Amino acid sequence: MTEKAKIILPDGQSFDFPVLTGSEQEKGIDISSLRKQTGYITLDPGFVNTGSCESSITFLDGEKGVLRYRGYPIEELAEKSSFIEVGYLLINGELPKKDQLENFTNRISLHSMIHEDMRHFFEGFSQNSHPMVILSAMISSLSAYYAEASGKASIENLEINSARLIAKISTIAAFSYKKSVGQPFVYPRDELPYCAKFLNMMFSVPAESYELDPVIEQSLELLLILHADHEQNCSASTVRVVGSSMANVYASVASGILALWGPLHGGANQQVVEMLQQIHEDKAGISKYI
Repeated sequence: MTEKAKIILPDGQSFDFPVLTGSEQEKGIDISSLRKQTGYITLDPGFVNTGSCESSITFLDGEKGVLRYRGYPIEELAEKSSFIEVGYLLINGELPKKDQLENFTNRISLHSMIHEDMRHFFEGFSQNSHPMVILSAMISSLSAYYAEASGKASIENLEINSARLIAKISTIAAFSYKKSVGQPFVYPRDELPYCAKFLNMMFSVPAESYELDPVIEQSLELLLILHADHEQNCSASTVRVVGSSMANVYASVASGILALWGPLHGGANQQVVEMLQQIHEDKAGISKYI
C-alpha cells in the first residue's frame, strides 16, 4: 500500500499526496498535483526543501559527510578509480569494463583539440579577465561549431557531447591560464592521461622540458573525483533549467559555469585558495590563523 501524506487547508479540506522513498530511505512528498487539486502552490525560497527531480546519480548528505555516486561511496572511488572511470560511472550508471574504459578514454582524447579558429577568441579577452568569464564564453561558443547539439539531439547524442565537454573543457581552461600569464598555448598530448595532459597544457613551456609531479597529478585526480557531481546544486540546477528549453547543450553547460562562478558556490573555493596563499606569503605560520 502506497504511503500517503495528508494536507489540510484552512477551509478544512484535506488532500492526500504520495510519499516517495529514496535510495537512502529518505522520504519525500510528491506535490506535483498540488495546484491542480487545491489551487495552492508552495513557497520554498532557495528550494531548500524541494527535490526538483528523481535521480539515481548522486546522494549527498553534507551534514553527515556522505557522498555517493551511483551508490558507490566517494572514499572507495577516490581510492580505486580514476576521474575518467568516475565520469563514465556518472554518465552510464556503472563502472566501465576494460574495453569500455579504453573506448571512453580514446573518445575523450580524440576530442581534446578545439577548433583552431577558437584560439583567436582568446585575443579578445583582457589579460586579467576572470577565468570563469573566459571558460563560460568559450564553452558557449562551442554551440557555433556543434549546432546540431540542440533539442532532442543533445540527449540522443549524449556519448559524443559528454566526451567533447570533458575533453575540451580542460584545453580551454589551460588556454585561459596561459592567456592570463602571457605564455604561448600548449596543445594537448593524447599519449598522456587526462590529468597529466591538463597539467602539461597548464605549466609546460616551449623553452624547457616539463617534469610531471605524480603527487600533484594524483591530487588533481582526487580533486576532480570529489567535485564530479554534487546533486542538485546551484550550477547543476541552472544547467537543467536552461536545458529544459531544449537549448544547445554547450550553451546550457555555459550557464552552469556562470552559476558556479558566484562566491556562494564555486567561487568559495577561490576564496579559500586566496586565503591559503595569504597565509603562505605571511610566513607567520598557521598558528596565527587558528
